[in-house]
Amino acid sequence: MPKSSNYTASAAQPSTNISASQRIPVVQIATPSAKIHVREQKGIFQRLRQYSNTVLIAVFFLLPFINYQGRQAILFDVTEQQFFLFHITLWPQDFTVLAWFFMAAAFALFFVTVYWGRVWCGFLCPQTAWTFIYMWVEAKVEGNHHHRAALDRAPWSLSKLRKRVTKHVLWMVFALLTGCGFISYFMPARELYIDIFSASNGFWTGTWVYFFAICTYLNAGWMREMMCLHCCPYSRFQAVMFDANTKTVSYDAARGESRGPRKRSQETELGDCVDCNLCVDVCPTGIDIRNGLQYECINCGACVDACNQTMEKFGYAANLIRFTSENALKGQSQASVFSIKALGYASALLIMIGLIIIDLSQLSDIQLNVIRDRQSLYREVGIDTVENTYQLKIRNKTQQAAVYKIIVLSDKAPTFRIVTDTLVQIKPGEQLDYPVTVSARRSERVGDTSQQTLQFSVSQVYSAVNPIPVKPANQVAQQSRFFWP
Repeated sequence: MPKSSNYTASAAQPSTNISASQRIPVVQIATPSAKIHVREQKGIFQRLRQYSNTVLIAVFFLLPFINYQGRQAILFDVTEQQFFLFHITLWPQDFTVLAWFFMAAAFALFFVTVYWGRVWCGFLCPQTAWTFIYMWVEAKVEGNHHHRAALDRAPWSLSKLRKRVTKHVLWMVFALLTGCGFISYFMPARELYIDIFSASNGFWTGTWVYFFAICTYLNAGWMREMMCLHCCPYSRFQAVMFDANTKTVSYDAARGESRGPRKRSQETELGDCVDCNLCVDVCPTGIDIRNGLQYECINCGACVDACNQTMEKFGYAANLIRFTSENALKGQSQASVFSIKALGYASALLIMIGLIIIDLSQLSDIQLNVIRDRQSLYREVGIDTVENTYQLKIRNKTQQAAVYKIIVLSDKAPTFRIVTDTLVQIKPGEQLDYPVTVSARRSERVGDTSQQTLQFSVSQVYSAVNPIPVKPANQVAQQSRFFWP
């Protein structure tokens, strides 16, 4: 049988006895200068991958165009240091919520890995999605994998130049769209696309867009499987999460060996593997799954579809290569569904979700900072009145203008009064520096202390005409000191 253009030899031999601790370290020795021309494959897992990748890419590009209450629904405004997520506005001091979110996503990935291996890499990873898009463009312009390999070997001609230029131009256009798509989460999307494609963008806007466009072009167009083989950290430590019940793409060596070519109607004592090499031809990372599980495998299921196609032609049972576990290959019963690893990751995930809920429930729409006037501790007015001056920094953390009422409280006499206006209106996201003067009667002072604790409270109200609190959650308080003569 002729070898495929992406054939790689392995130093390991197929084995039916692969323990859980020995499943990953299979050494692949690939031809240094070989370029992988992936064969196009159809099947249930490829359709599932295409659907999931389509949804992923559509969500990536369309989310920034969703508006909410007159502004972009999802926007990380670096200039204003605000993160808008529909009705939620996160400020730098609220970014612990994002930290919990990313940690929850990591533990969710680990939890799925315990059961399904690197299924994330095969069906949802952006690197995989963009790589398959670039390979699809390449196939449409240059032809199937045989034609592409032949074009690589062919001398330069006008036809070859035309195909290569067309392919790279299309790659660059999609890379530029990707750069715009990413930066549109940090800048208003509608203005960004117009500015980039009309060449009227600012320097830094263009710099970041073209930086991510170049990264996309290099990663998906040139590096491709090298990102999975050498750059992706997940491929290096994901084996730690595997156990004997983890379902990964596996070759049933007991059924397939000894492999060898044969005619369709020929009776043979060989195993079911006909050594067609299709499982190698369709692999985006260029490995031979028959050599055992390897860290380079991204669990995309392409070899499963290719092998099932061959098994159907020869009249053999399907799933010689399939998603299965080590215990299932050995014919052993599966242990408890909830392993220690799975329970550990699930517990960590639930804790992270709980922290997200707690943080979100404690988010305040108001930020208050009270600063005393340190140049003058107090001011005597008349015979019986003492005044202290404060600077209130009040920030409206919502996306709408709001009216706030300022009050001052103390658990002891005297009665403190705010001399200045107690109602202020603040624009969305604005911080107001508001000077406040608090007065009290000397005759009402209790004891002989030189200072007393008081508390400033700021709450959102309906309007200046109707100063009723909107809801208890829209209130914040901070303590300070009142000094006496």
